[in-house]
Amino acid sequence: MKKCNNLLNFAMLLLVLPWVIGACEFPDDENPKIEKGNSISIMTWNMQALFDGEDDGNEYDDYLAAAGWSKEKYQGRISAISKAISGMRVKPDIIAVQEIESELVIQDLAASLAGRGYKWTHFANNPDMSLGIGILSSYPLSETLSHSININGDAVPRPVLEVRINTENAKAKDAAPDEKPLVFFICHWKSKLGGEALTEETRRASARVILRRMREIAEQEPNVPVIVLGDLNENHDEFYRRNGEAVCALLPDDPLSAEMTGFYDIDDSDTALCAELQKDFLIISTNKPPQAHYFSGAPVVLYTPWENELENGSYYYKNAWETIDHFLLSQQLFDESDWDFDSCAVVDYPPFTSAVGRPVAYNPRTGSGLSDHLPLLLLLKRE
Repeated sequence: MKKCNNLLNFAMLLLVLPWVIGACEFPDDENPKIEKGNSISIMTWNMQALFDGEDDGNEYDDYLAAAGWSKEKYQGRISAISKAISGMRVKPDIIAVQEIESELVIQDLAASLAGRGYKWTHFANNPDMSLGIGILSSYPLSETLSHSININGDAVPRPVLEVRINTENAKAKDAAPDEKPLVFFICHWKSKLGGEALTEETRRASARVILRRMREIAEQEPNVPVIVLGDLNENHDEFYRRNGEAVCALLPDDPLSAEMTGFYDIDDSDTALCAELQKDFLIISTNKPPQAHYFSGAPVVLYTPWENELENGSYYYKNAWETIDHFLLSQQLFDESDWDFDSCAVVDYPPFTSAVGRPVAYNPRTGSGLSDHLPLLLLLKRE
């Protein structure tokens, strides 16, 4: 996996100390690259079934008091996660989390990371579901919307959490929203449990909600940048892994996928037809800024760092890497007008990884490990 090279590249990209065993790192205020106000670091992490210490009937079997789960084990896990985040080479200003049980978990994480200034938090879930999603931020949240999704009367396990973040005045809790906020769609899409094909409709339903909101934002506030992030339970190359035979919730800018979805010879001004054809899938591109070469018209296209900045994967399953955790960025993050994409990396070093470079899954019986997913870290800069 060329572990050492990856770590060196990571360090060079983020302009921190080159990686050496036992090395110390510069404090943030000694590194102009990550100076507050000039850049923002954003992390997304599936924390693998982070249940609190209370039984409410929705827990997984291993996290019931009868199975040995306790408040002490919960607090120990909060402490281990906090220590791991505090030891990161570049500390995140914003943390999007998946697979957490309750608002209490968010609050306890923020309290455990008190020195990092995560004054703004939010949690979202669907009633009677085991796990939800959330955010911790050192910047004010100016607006939060939770989008529940239903398919034929059945609720999708988790909502899509839309968050607007004011990046101007992080000191005051009552800060007014800035003119150009960052908009996040924090996601944990349906897993493939039950089969890829049978669950694809549910993931596409989540993509449908994001597409609708992105079009509304683009019409009302065309300069506002959007980031889709989280565990999408779909690889960036899912279309190819399934032999180009299915329309996935994430589709590459590829002639075959464009043909399958009816995108050919569409007039660029025909936005209505474009929206009708692109109802429930996101087009992802490795071009900067993101743009489609094979999809005619004016589809919604997002940049994926996989293949460029991100290598290997963030989740290891059946002896193979998967790229199911994502940052997907809109074109406004490449226009050099305000916040712009700088770099992105998999947090692939201890204690997040084992000696062989794989995620260290949490074991509720022994209390060891962190998560079966590795975090991703995104850096935005502003000149």
